[in-house]
Amino acid sequence: MLTALTRRTAGLFDPNAPAAGSPPQEFLAFCRWALSGAFPVFFAAIAANVALAWAEVGVSWAVSWLVDVVAEAGPSLTEPGARAAFLAERGWEVALLAVFIFAARPLCMAVSSALMQFSIQPGMFQQTVFRLHRHTLGQAMSYFEDDYAGRISAKQLQTGNALTELASEVVQAVAFALATMLAALAALGAADWRLTLGLLGWLAVYLAWIAWMLPRLRAKARARADAQSGLSGQLVDTISHMETVKLFAHAGREETHAREALERLRRAKLDFGRTAWVYRVVIAVLAGALPVALVGTALWLWAGGSGSPGAVALSGLLSLRIGQMSGWISFTAMGMFANAGVVEDGIRTLTPPHRMRDAPDAAPMARAEGRLTFEGVTFKYGQERERAGGGLTGFSLDVTPGEKVALVGRSGAGKSTAMKLALRLYDPEAGRILLDGRDIRTLDQDALRRQIAFVTQDTAMFNRSAMENILYGRPDAGVEEAMEAARMAAAHEFIEELEDFRGRVGYEARLGERGVKLSGGQRQRVAIARAILKDAPILMLDEATSALDSETEAEVQAALERLMQGRTVVAIAHRLSTIASMDRIVVMDEGRIAEEGPHDVLLKRGGIYAELWGRQSGGFMGLDAAE
Repeated sequence: MLTALTRRTAGLFDPNAPAAGSPPQEFLAFCRWALSGAFPVFFAAIAANVALAWAEVGVSWAVSWLVDVVAEAGPSLTEPGARAAFLAERGWEVALLAVFIFAARPLCMAVSSALMQFSIQPGMFQQTVFRLHRHTLGQAMSYFEDDYAGRISAKQLQTGNALTELASEVVQAVAFALATMLAALAALGAADWRLTLGLLGWLAVYLAWIAWMLPRLRAKARARADAQSGLSGQLVDTISHMETVKLFAHAGREETHAREALERLRRAKLDFGRTAWVYRVVIAVLAGALPVALVGTALWLWAGGSGSPGAVALSGLLSLRIGQMSGWISFTAMGMFANAGVVEDGIRTLTPPHRMRDAPDAAPMARAEGRLTFEGVTFKYGQERERAGGGLTGFSLDVTPGEKVALVGRSGAGKSTAMKLALRLYDPEAGRILLDGRDIRTLDQDALRRQIAFVTQDTAMFNRSAMENILYGRPDAGVEEAMEAARMAAAHEFIEELEDFRGRVGYEARLGERGVKLSGGQRQRVAIARAILKDAPILMLDEATSALDSETEAEVQAALERLMQGRTVVAIAHRLSTIASMDRIVVMDEGRIAEEGPHDVLLKRGGIYAELWGRQSGGFMGLDAAE
């Protein structure tokens, strides 16, 4: 039964449903965006809590009614048989009261709890994080270059958790408290209107204190959340670069950075804690004042002959209940404003609009012929002055279908920038890039990138199995196709020998974060296998064989030559011997084309390429060393 209830309640809304549009940067609009689709369940839970509040006040009112009934009949109950007669006459009312107390409150509690535990809390968290992550996936590369990966992921989880808690608190505290207050005012008013005035006066002081304090708590909670995510980002940044930390013997330096981040968080927590302490002490004083004031007023009215014993009982029950509830509500309100501060902090980090969007009429694309054209492209990474490395200035290049073109030049000449622009990881600041004669900005970004297989010099793997990493090139390919791609990339043998810490072996072994279980050459061979499996019409290679030993390089180079057949190829290589047989070599210098042509022609010209070739063939360790 419980399993069926869980399944039925959990299916009241789809937490994987995408939201319409981008996340707004205004708080309430963001909440509507993140929680849209879950509001029917949200309001149902509010209704259940309102019913629960009325049931609780109803119980107090029923007890006060019973006290009055007994008090009215009091003198006559001392006569023989009077109590039995009283129960015979009024017993059905007492029985109904017992049924109400026994059934109404537990039923309302069960409905409210089921909606909260099985639907709202797990579903809203999943929905919020999914929508934020979906939006984050669409950000341009510059967004990820400007922040910590660990901080971004921490913000997603923090924001999802805070918004879920905030929604839960609105249901369980705000709706319950408002309904309780209204019902209590009505019950006290029915007993004596002067008791209602007493509760209203106390409520005004209570709300004024909360209204004055909560904005201050909200600001301090926002600062605490920012310090928390900063610490997370710092720790993840250190751990993800642990090899560099150890190679440079800087564990002590990283300890200092961690200590400073922890100290910032401790100061933020202390600042928040001081304000929260004052807030809660005053609330405790107000909670103690309410029963004294209400019960005292009820006793004074009773002593004066205008109040009833039931009113005294009702005042006592409700004032104690509201006094206890006030501490819970004020603590919850503090949590609500703290969570609101966390959500606002997440909004600042996670909701910037996408800098690179598909055009409204962006079209999908069938398999491209492979003509790639740069027309007067300028890109300086947003810098007005010349950037110290990378960037293009008035760059024009036409690569015909099936042509093999190599980009050569010193570090910072703009080679990798040209490739990233062709993949639309950035948009040109001037000029345009065409694929088969169509401006790539008019194409769907995913459709564009499916046309290009890209192997970079610093390939990172997912911490998933070797098979999953290869199938990332084409997820619908079969296991046999993936293994054949691994054989072509000279990766099959070492993959078969893999074993992870859980005992998974071969293609099922996990590769570790960023592929740390593999050597640089092994990572590149897996990346090449992934590119082979992708089977795109355009192949881009950025130092694809730079980390391979001579024997493996020969095997992979042979595989790449087979892969190049019938495809447009753009390759970057500092090791010039690997690109000497390309159809055309384009020599870049400071973001422009300095010279271009076949290997032999460029050697005879005696320009930059001939100089670079001479340095390498003259015994230098490599182009970077020569530079």
